Amino acid sequence: MSLCDQLNIGLLFPFRNPVEWRRPWPQFYGEQLAQIKGAEDLGYDQAWLTEHHFAEDGYSPAILPIASAIAAITKRIRVGTYLVLLPLHNAVRVAEDVATIDIISNGRFDLGVGQGYGPNEFAGYGVDRKARAGRMEEGIEVLRGAWTQKDFSYSGRHYRVQDITLMPPVVQQPHPPLWIGAGTPKAIRRAGRMGCHFMGLGDPRSQQIYDESLRQAGRNPADYSAAQLHWTYIAQSTDQAWSEAQDHYHCMLRLYGRWIVEANEMPGAAQFANLPEPSKLRDAQGLMFTPLFGSPDEVTARLNESFKNVRTTHLVLGMHLPGLAPERSRRSMELFAREVAPHLKPVIQI
Repeated sequence: MSLCDQLNIGLLFPFRNPVEWRRPWPQFYGEQLAQIKGAEDLGYDQAWLTEHHFAEDGYSPAILPIASAIAAITKRIRVGTYLVLLPLHNAVRVAEDVATIDIISNGRFDLGVGQGYGPNEFAGYGVDRKARAGRMEEGIEVLRGAWTQKDFSYSGRHYRVQDITLMPPVVQQPHPPLWIGAGTPKAIRRAGRMGCHFMGLGDPRSQQIYDESLRQAGRNPADYSAAQLHWTYIAQSTDQAWSEAQDHYHCMLRLYGRWIVEANEMPGAAQFANLPEPSKLRDAQGLMFTPLFGSPDEVTARLNESFKNVRTTHLVLGMHLPGLAPERSRRSMELFAREVAPHLKPVIQI
């Protein structure tokens, strides 16, 4: 059972447990895993996980163990990372962990990676932030080589690998789907140049840059997937949706805003440190995201409009906002499955 034959529909689970609504950690993790099992029962195609470190709300720092737990308690839903901060990790270790998850899930795992941006994360791991692009590219080459070759060796600036053979091997052939999430043009072009699927934020220009980079590398965009993340919350009315989601959305934006200001890589990054109060977010302009909070009809219309402008093979819904009560997340998932998904009209743009 799938929600939409023409579109992979997944949910993002950041495992964020902020102080304002904090539950005991074992209880919270159990509730999130139950939500994922419930998503499978509802017909969602994928559970996506996302990684950050040293966040006060516990933003999931160890997503591959979580992925393994999900793989063990589910039967159909795919599990993916949106994304692993690859430069912080040893790619050989990641290759082995992914192979193990691929086995436990019987071939239901996708690996999405990104280069990261938070200075405190690189400092905490003792990794030179200036080397992240090189570590990212070499790490992808090591992942592919380790998954597909026996006695694999690699010599680069950041990796020296000598005659390794992964055992046990991955289930999916030639290897689990490999994705890159990126926001800057240079990083987006890397995804196309290296032949990885793309994880975006619903931005038409970013998707165009990626598809153009695929063509420049002699690749057909039709052979590559495009995932678009939309922060989404559904209730019977738009007023109700915003009333229930705004405090949690504000909590989410506060942390992202602080990280973006600290990284100081985006034009006008300083503006993200000055959020309006939660009740004013609905009418605010120039925020880092444009959320889809509303009634089923409104969310359906806005998603169908997005499909016309942005190539989308995988729709990723950020419904599990930090601190949101499980019963509200569950209701939103049910409303989407019952009243939105049947009316989606994805457009194939190649």
